[in-house]
Amino acid sequence: MALKREIQGVVVQKAGEKTATVLVERRVMHPRYRKLVKRFKKYLVHDEKNEVKTGDIVTAVECRPLSKRKSFRLKEIVRVGVE
Repeated sequence: MALKREIQGVVVQKAGEKTATVLVERRVMHPRYRKLVKRFKKYLVHDEKNEVKTGDIVTAVECRPLSKRKSFRLKEIVRVGVE
């Protein structure tokens, strides 16, 4: 059995029913300047119970493709946002 990737990020948008857009930030070393820089990527996450809101910090786990761009499902809400 293959290992499932887990991502953690901030919900930046509710994209329709049962879908949330999650912004994941990672820090990488710049090859020339040897300084930590931020890299961002957005993922579509399936939220079956439709319970996340914008600003929440969530954890998602990889699953089979649910649509063209959606291949993660919600695992848990780590912290509820301010909004």
